[in-house]
Amino acid sequence: MTDVWTDLAAEFLHLYPRGTRLLAVAGADAGRSRRAADDLAAALTAAGQSVERVHTDDSDSRALRDVVISPFRANDTAGTVLIVSGPAALLSPEARGLWNFTLWQLVGDEQPHTIASALVDVTDPEHPTRRFADYCALPAAFGS
Repeated sequence: MTDVWTDLAAEFLHLYPRGTRLLAVAGADAGRSRRAADDLAAALTAAGQSVERVHTDDSDSRALRDVVISPFRANDTAGTVLIVSGPAALLSPEARGLWNFTLWQLVGDEQPHTIASALVDVTDPEHPTRRFADYCALPAAFGS
């Protein structure tokens, strides 16, 4: 596990220290999102958190809400972090309100998603790096 995932876990826990929490890991490549989410889940587990992991290739936010989010909330999951990995649609306008925290993974010069809480460059999956973007220079509709 790299410092990037440990640092992101610490940031997430600082912002959301307790309760049932939902975290999305998305990107232009849903398959890459799976590995990034697994690495973040390992960091959160190492930090003493109970974590559930789900991966979806579905871009239907209604189905995500009905099949994943509602059952998670209906179960006794107090204190658990649900990490959902998948396509860019996890950060669509219809799905944005589902998450406490969002992570966008990218490689090389792929464009970041402006709604993401954090950006991680996984060009080298063994050595991911945190990216920070200046969204002030982007048009308002960028990333939607």
